[in-house]
Amino acid sequence: MAAFLSSHPKVESVHYPGLKDHPRHEVAARQMAFFGGIISFQLKGGKKKALAVAAKARLFVRATSLGGPISLIEHRASYEGPGTMAPDNLLRLSIGLEHPDDLIADLAHALA
Repeated sequence: MAAFLSSHPKVESVHYPGLKDHPRHEVAARQMAFFGGIISFQLKGGKKKALAVAAKARLFVRATSLGGPISLIEHRASYEGPGTMAPDNLLRLSIGLEHPDDLIADLAHALA
């Protein structure tokens, strides 16, 4: 999922320590057996584009949580409200038990 997002032309940046180009990748690799199922990414186009992508996703449920069996997508700044330090173009994913190919196809559709 993180590799797909990092190569997508509409994605500005991906925040996931499992990516080798993440600034803390080496530290995370020493500390963790696995990198986890939370991925944040920023879209080109700002808040409007981020909200549109979250709304178009079908397999990802729009909710705020750090995990469970169902994959989630959230616009972090909307949940935190005024005064948040979360960028307006940031979406956070919590990856559940769905097949990765299905989740990638869902995000590809939402990003199109």
